[in-house]
Amino acid sequence: MSELDYSIENVDGLADTLVSEMFALYARYFDGTSEQLFRSDLSEKQFVIILRDENGTVQGFSTAMVNDHDMNGARLRSFYSGDTIVDQQYWGQHSLVTAWFQLAGHVKAQEPDTPLYWFLLVKGHRTYRYLYAFFNEFYPAHDRETTADAKAIMDMLAGGRYGDDYDPDRGIIHFPTSHGHLKSSFADIPEKDRERPDVRYFLERNPGYVNGDELVCLAELRTDNIRPIGERLFQKGMENGT
Repeated sequence: MSELDYSIENVDGLADTLVSEMFALYARYFDGTSEQLFRSDLSEKQFVIILRDENGTVQGFSTAMVNDHDMNGARLRSFYSGDTIVDQQYWGQHSLVTAWFQLAGHVKAQEPDTPLYWFLLVKGHRTYRYLYAFFNEFYPAHDRETTADAKAIMDMLAGGRYGDDYDPDRGIIHFPTSHGHLKSSFADIPEKDRERPDVRYFLERNPGYVNGDELVCLAELRTDNIRPIGERLFQKGMENGT
């Protein structure tokens, strides 16, 4: 099976038919959603990575938003990942990772001296495992304590965006009504993965993921915090743009 092609596009330039195609793919994997909710969430974002097969059919996407923040007089930026899905037949391909790190590098290059953080809300163990695969340090993690600085940034980002739906003691976003959760056939975790330390930790921290609870995660996007394969792509994004 050939690798998916990717493009990085501005959300405000997406054709209506493309948005409908994106939602149709998303709805195959998530319950607790609607096209209206999907479109409302998408409209807040600035970028979308689109993955297409050789026929031009959308087989995956990931949305992103960049925000500027002031924290006790210090400037920082957040790179917030929104709705993301890749069709199951293409799991294991690298197109999304390639595009994502290049986009993140492009954003970092805009203000190279300003700290840039990946603000990620995790609904499933597969997404959480990306943090272990590509970052040296991130939070929360089973093998390190969350630093006070990282916790303060997570509380600012999550509390500022989600208000009372954010529980800072648990580090969880909990909506009274799900804003989207994996269908049970995709939420189930194979026994071979349940004993992985990272997966076990995710389940301990976010047992309500099956109902749409989201674990707030944070990783600084800087070259020395990214493992080699991601670092090369991030550096390419910084040097060449997207």
